[in-house]
Amino acid sequence: MKKYLAALLFAGCCSLVSTAQQLNIPPPSPPQYIKQDFGLSSIELWYSRPGVKGRIIFGDLVPYGKVWRTGANNATSIGFGEDVIIGGNKIPAGKYGLLTIPGANEWTFIISKQLDVTNPSNYKQDQDLVRVTVPVGTLDFPMETLTIFFGNMTNKSCELQLAWEKKLVKLPIQVDADSKIMAGIDEAMNQDNRPYFQSAMYYMENGKSLDKALEWFNKAIEKNADAYFMFYQKAKCLAKMGRKAEAITTAQKGIELAKKADNNDYVALNEKLIAGLK
Repeated sequence: MKKYLAALLFAGCCSLVSTAQQLNIPPPSPPQYIKQDFGLSSIELWYSRPGVKGRIIFGDLVPYGKVWRTGANNATSIGFGEDVIIGGNKIPAGKYGLLTIPGANEWTFIISKQLDVTNPSNYKQDQDLVRVTVPVGTLDFPMETLTIFFGNMTNKSCELQLAWEKKLVKLPIQVDADSKIMAGIDEAMNQDNRPYFQSAMYYMENGKSLDKALEWFNKAIEKNADAYFMFYQKAKCLAKMGRKAEAITTAQKGIELAKKADNNDYVALNEKLIAGLK
């Protein structure tokens, strides 16, 4: 009888353990996946987000001067859809490990071929692609959860920004998209359906020929006579060229068309442009 009862108790305990193992609860350091359009492709990031939870983070939980996986649980990784430039070094498109060495006044970012570094003992320096040392900034407010994001986005550059506790560090990333875009514009202008408006916008916003941009704005408007947003951009181009009177006339036409289309945003944009030219 005793053996029978013991068997029943053992079976019950196993049943409870089995049930507990199937329990779904939130992870203490939730993983995050980010995909950011950049250049002509994108950057992807995989990491887990621990919280401060009343602890001292840097110099204690995360020691100074030691390789850190830059997150919790699994290794942190970053993927580039096209070649990028980090610390003056060309990094081919692909997926890499993202590691850091935190310090009191500066951090070292490491882009590594290793994708499995979860503790310093796994790390192999000969697998580094690039190391970049950056200064440590201070947040105006505490960040409870480790947060990594992409900021200061332009056509040619961005920053991977890491914020936690009251620290902020930034890794500059560059891409040579200009040469590819210019080649694409040249090729597209030899086709029947020419992207005049998009090409004009790129020329105007990236320090290219304003004369050529204005020519393409005019050609785009010829095909889209009611496109109020094109008139606004053409007015901006004329203003950059110092042709204020023409810019005002063009903006006034933009206001007329925007009102017709019931688009108050572009009415306001054109009015602000005109006010700045008077």
